[in-house]
Order: sequence, then structure tokens, then C-alpha cells
Amino acid sequence: MNILFAGTPDPSGKILEYLASSSVYNVKGVVTQPDKPQKRGNKILESSVSKISQKYEFPVFKPTNLNDPDFIKDIEGIDFDFLVVAAYGKIIPNWLLLSPSKIPVNVHYSILPSYRGASPIQTSLLNGDNLSGVTFMEMTEGLDEGKIIKIFTLDIVKTHNKVSLENDLCDLAIKNIDDVLDLLFSDNILLNAQDDSKASYCSKIKKSDSIIDFAENAEVIINKYRAYSEWPGLSFMHKDVLIKIHGMRLYHEDLSGIPGTIIKFDKTGIYYKTSLGTIVITYLQLPNKNKISSADAYNAYRGFFV
Repeated sequence: MNILFAGTPDPSGKILEYLASSSVYNVKGVVTQPDKPQKRGNKILESSVSKISQKYEFPVFKPTNLNDPDFIKDIEGIDFDFLVVAAYGKIIPNWLLLSPSKIPVNVHYSILPSYRGASPIQTSLLNGDNLSGVTFMEMTEGLDEGKIIKIFTLDIVKTHNKVSLENDLCDLAIKNIDDVLDLLFSDNILLNAQDDSKASYCSKIKKSDSIIDFAENAEVIINKYRAYSEWPGLSFMHKDVLIKIHGMRLYHEDLSGIPGTIIKFDKTGIYYKTSLGTIVITYLQLPNKNKISSADAYNAYRGFFV
């Protein structure tokens, strides 16, 4: 099977690595996001997919505009059965969707039609869901609206955060991609239209989402910590200082106090009363400082917090 692959982040790189290592597939080319300059050290950040493409010497394309005539000409010169898209990061134009001889396949990390859009994993964690999954779908110009090829489900556990859940979903996708592409290649599967009346959408995560209010429900705060573990992280304001959280947990005993305030601070943590329950901060980082434990914070900054 000849494949044109489109993707950008690390989990997409894992899928590309699997396709590249299999004798079943012939990766004819790879499309990924352009390299990004970094603010520090004049370094250039290259996507995981780009690095793996170079490892296997695949032709790699990094267009800033998917409708660029030179890029279109390059793709028109490639003969491929499937366009496989996994978190590429841009809307795929119709001409590219029509390019494969078989079908454009999108790997989406939710149980469609739930969580169409840019942040299905984070949104699932924010909502405290117990179930997620991978949907292989026929890609269309609409936002995750294409016909469903196959859905594979995965239980969400309390220890899952964005990174670990994404890794598990990626592994689930890799485990099943052979069967999906084989069925499609042999024209031995019927695709099912999504029920648009049951569709839900998720928006792109913003940096401002990282700042929390301890007057919220403790479960809501913990879910934000899990969802934003990779980016943008979690922070809170104390005495007009923005403090990053690097470790937190629920405290299961009932403590009295005013929601949104510190009700206890010792070497085990900073205890914040919420509208329902208590949150304990165990690792934190003050501006322009290194990450420290709550024990170190107690020794060095006790007067600041109490």
C-alpha cells in the first residue's frame, strides 16, 4: 500500500514510525508543519514527524500554504492509495483529499461525533469522562464530519493526563491501523455516516486557560491539571504573583474554611479550600525560580503564603 502521511506532533511520529517499519506500507511522502523558530538560543524546532521522515529518507514537505502551486505539483507527481492524517494541525484542502486512489483517512482521538475539533483529549479529561477512543474516519472538508470507518474505545483511568492518555490512544491506533487499511484497500467495509444531531465540539486550548481559581470545585481543578499537563500547565495567583503548579492532589478529609483560601500549609503541601473539597499543592514554581517541593516552599516562602 502506498501512503502519503500528514502529521506533526510526537504521537503522529509514532504512527509514522510504525508505518515506516512495516513491510506492508510504502510511504511515498510526508507532509508536516514548517519548522518553528524558538525564542531562546536562535534554535529551530523541527516536528517529530519531520525528524522521523529524515531518518527513513522519506520525501518531506513543509508547506506554509497547502494551496501553493509548487506543493500541489509535488503531490500530483506522487501515486498513493491512502492519505493518512494524524494531528497535522491545518485544514486539508479538497484537492488533497481527492488525491489518493482509495480514501483519505483521519485518525481522531475521540469517539465521534463527540468532541469534533482541536482538543478532544483535553476536553474529555476536563469533563471527567470514563471512556475515550480512536475514530478512523473518511476525511472531508468539514470539521471531523466524515463517515466513520471504525471506532476503538479505551477506558480513562484517574491517573491519565493529557500526555499518557494521548500515548495510550496512539498505541490503540497503531494496534488497529493494519486491519483498517486492509479492509479499505480490499473494499471490504461499509462506512457509516455520523449522527450530526449528537455532535459536540471542542475549541483550541488557550494560554489563559491555565490560570485557575481555587473557589472552583476540587474535581474540576484536578481535571484541569490532568488536561493541561503538557501545555499550558496550571497556575494560580497569590498576592499578585503568578505561581506554576507542578504537583497536586485531592485531599479526601473534610476541612473547614473559606473557598479560595489557604487553610493549611506545612511540609506536606499547601492546602487550598475549594467550593467542594480540598486541593493540596505538592510542587510549585515561583517566577524566575526553579521548581521546588512544598517542603522547600515551607522553609523558604512560608511568610509569603501565610
